[in-house]
Amino acid sequence: QVQLVESGGGLVQAGGSLRLSCAASGRTFSRLAMGWFRQAPGKEREFVAAINWIGTSTYYADFVKGRFTISRDNAKNTVYLQMNSLKPEDTAVYYCAADSALYSSNIRTNGGFYDYWGQGTQVTVSS
Repeated sequence: QVQLVESGGGLVQAGGSLRLSCAASGRTFSRLAMGWFRQAPGKEREFVAAINWIGTSTYYADFVKGRFTISRDNAKNTVYLQMNSLKPEDTAVYYCAADSALYSSNIRTNGGFYDYWGQGTQVTVSS
């Protein structure tokens, strides 16, 4: 069982930066790939970024490439999402999630493969 708690969201002007954190409890965190997803009002949840269990491989949605960076610190049971050059269209609730497969080298973008989800943190980017 893994519990996830996001933090770091807030209100920022366009062009600004935020760093989201996702603190995990449970002994399996370091063996699971982690992902960030987001959901804007009236829209479906979408994949943002993911990182494999050991932190050697990452994958990003095209709309955040070059602006967002995902990382993890397994010693601290935490995954991060550094968001730079934020745009108003980045406004959404951001969720971290833990993949269901242990030690998987695959990075998956479909949220259906993620078993554990945080409660979300609101990110609002003003123009």
